[in-house]
Amino acid sequence: MGLLQKLGLGRKRKKDEAVLLGDKARVDQQKVKKKRFYIRLTIFLAFFAVVIYALPQSSFRQVANYTVGEPWMADDLTAPFTFSLKKAEAELEAEREQIRENTEPVFHINHNVQNTVPGRIDSVYQALQPVLDAWVQWRRADLNPDLQAENDSLRFEEERAASSINLSDTSWETLLESYSETRLNNLPADQFLGNEIASQLEILTGELLNTGIIDLDKMDLPQNELIIRDLVHRTQRTVSLTTVRDLDEAGEYARYYLSTEFGPEESRLATDLFMMVILPNWIFSEEDTEIRLQEAMADISTTKGAVAQGQVIIRRGDIVDEEISNTLRSLAEARAEAATDLERWLRYGGEVLVIGVAILFFLFYLYLYRRPIYENNAMFLLVFLIMGAICLASGLLYDFNDLSPYLVPIAIAPLILTIIFDSRVGLLAAIALAIITAIYNDNNFEYLIATLMACGFGIFSVRDINKRTQFFVTTPLVIISSYLFVISGFALTRFAGWESYLDDLLFIMMNALFILFTYPLILFLEKAFNITTDFTLLELSDTNLPLLKELMNKAPGTFHHSLQVANLAESAASAIGANALKCRVGALYHDIGKMKKPGYFIENQSGRNEHDKLKPRMSALVIKAHVSDGVSMANDYDLPDVIIDFIRTHHGTSLIRYFYDKAQKETGNESEIQEEDYRYDGPLPFTRETGIMLLADGVEAASRSMKDPTYSKLENLINRLIDENVHEGQLRHCPITFHQLDIIKKTFLNILVGVYHSRIEYPESDDESPHPSRSGASESRKESKSRKQEPAQEKQESDGE
Repeated sequence: MGLLQKLGLGRKRKKDEAVLLGDKARVDQQKVKKKRFYIRLTIFLAFFAVVIYALPQSSFRQVANYTVGEPWMADDLTAPFTFSLKKAEAELEAEREQIRENTEPVFHINHNVQNTVPGRIDSVYQALQPVLDAWVQWRRADLNPDLQAENDSLRFEEERAASSINLSDTSWETLLESYSETRLNNLPADQFLGNEIASQLEILTGELLNTGIIDLDKMDLPQNELIIRDLVHRTQRTVSLTTVRDLDEAGEYARYYLSTEFGPEESRLATDLFMMVILPNWIFSEEDTEIRLQEAMADISTTKGAVAQGQVIIRRGDIVDEEISNTLRSLAEARAEAATDLERWLRYGGEVLVIGVAILFFLFYLYLYRRPIYENNAMFLLVFLIMGAICLASGLLYDFNDLSPYLVPIAIAPLILTIIFDSRVGLLAAIALAIITAIYNDNNFEYLIATLMACGFGIFSVRDINKRTQFFVTTPLVIISSYLFVISGFALTRFAGWESYLDDLLFIMMNALFILFTYPLILFLEKAFNITTDFTLLELSDTNLPLLKELMNKAPGTFHHSLQVANLAESAASAIGANALKCRVGALYHDIGKMKKPGYFIENQSGRNEHDKLKPRMSALVIKAHVSDGVSMANDYDLPDVIIDFIRTHHGTSLIRYFYDKAQKETGNESEIQEEDYRYDGPLPFTRETGIMLLADGVEAASRSMKDPTYSKLENLINRLIDENVHEGQLRHCPITFHQLDIIKKTFLNILVGVYHSRIEYPESDDESPHPSRSGASESRKESKSRKQEPAQEKQESDGE
């Protein structure tokens, strides 16, 4: 009894421990769920905050939707109160331009220039002196045969090249001849031309600086007067531009003045020296000028009269011209200025409420009908990140009056969501975005309809992408056409003019060009969020890729089998509305693990069966290993997870029946054989695509093992294999209905009939043909008998491999 009690207590303790462990696991799972929920809540609130932040905080809203040059379609409008008439922007800009032209520039007197210029004259003569002395030395050498004139000439050239004086050859010659004549003839220094010129330059520069020389070109100054400020003496005066000289005019005056004092050659030399030493002494002050300009512009009035209460602004049917448009804008601004804080908050709250409803509508759709997206935080973030970026761009564009709201490529977000997820997610996102951005743009009904239509037709154009040209050509054209038809329809209803219509058309064409950025965005999002789109699947479907090339070379039979399975799976997926491209690509790669040991699979054998040397359990291990080997190779080649899922699930947990039966026959004792050793490790397929893949793989392998296949044989084979998989529960995790299974059976049958058409014998249609049920049973019994007599390798293939 004691032993039994101890055993009972031990079982109870283990049971309690199991209960505790189960409770702990449930608690941990609940904590994980809560954490994920809080993350999703944070993402959603951040998106909502971005949308509200992007909501334009404009100072007014339009009185009604209208277009300049078109008839006023609303009722007669009268002024509800007296308001000021605002000047149009063009008028204000014209006044600003006039102020810029009439505001006098400010110049500061630089008193240092009065002392600087004489010093510059002395510096020039000091630089000339070595050259003059070398010239005199050379001339003396020419006159005295005992001296070496060649060295003196070289010294002169060196001194002239080293000097900073830039004179013309004529001026040099005049100056040098005058100096040599004075020195060689021992004349007084005051007879040297250079000294005479220096005296005249001091007089001339002093006169000009007293009058004033500005540091700007007079041609660049549109004003007639200048303001001259003396910061030393703190004085300011206004002078006429005609009484002031710039550097060019100072040079002209110097040329005239010096020509009256000297001959032509001497005056040319003096003018050259003058231009070297003169400096402007009235310096332009950009800062002070800008201050005066801003002060003048601040005095500009923004109004030009008023509109009295009760005055008719526009009547129904009148053409809206620029003047009326300005009056309507003035009324809208006056309304906004007269609005109380409560009215402003009520208006803002109404917009936020409508936006919130649109966002919640989309969120509830994800929660109710796209739960995988809702519960996957990465995908949840991706959805609202894309939509938030579009909303932010639309809100920021509102502040640019010259840009149309059609410039923002709203369709990018629905297109990306359609390509990554499905068209319904894209369409619901398009509805939400159209509502939000229409509110951004003054509740523009025309914009709402145009955006919905363009996004909707764009989504339809990318539902099934088979070629890149479809995306780069078809989709932009579809979006342009959709926008074009909608705005054309609204323009006709309003009798719109060509100007506004062509402007909208230009922005729509730019919008379609921006759509082309969707492709690089998708490539970025694929890498960032580890997702696989149809673009990647199209690339992976190329049989010239290295991995498929390797499969074709190492296991040609398996490669051919994969192509046949791909055809079956693709057709079945199209028939039931699943992703046909994903099925095809998954089928191409599902058996890549057979490359490790290709000789152990019947389709790659040529006469010898490698399994004859192995025990059944070892053979089963080799067969099972191709799944794990395939997963390993897929990871090495960086295949997407959706393709790896096909490799992992294409046999589910099915039984490798041939080797299981063989093991039972060899041992003679069924209890010694563990069925788990002869089953694939799974997991079970969990999508419609992977479920179709499992069925297509089994049907294709079994059909190849048949001898003399007929229509009835193929039909019975397909029905039996699919029903067995359903009965074993291999499809219990797949969202495939029985109706869809019937469609899949018919699709498989049509494909296999085409493959084996040369050997098909169709059932008789006359009264002598056997009854369908009896015929099916008979064929089934014949097939079963034939299966028992098949060679080992054929039996092995039909049972899974």
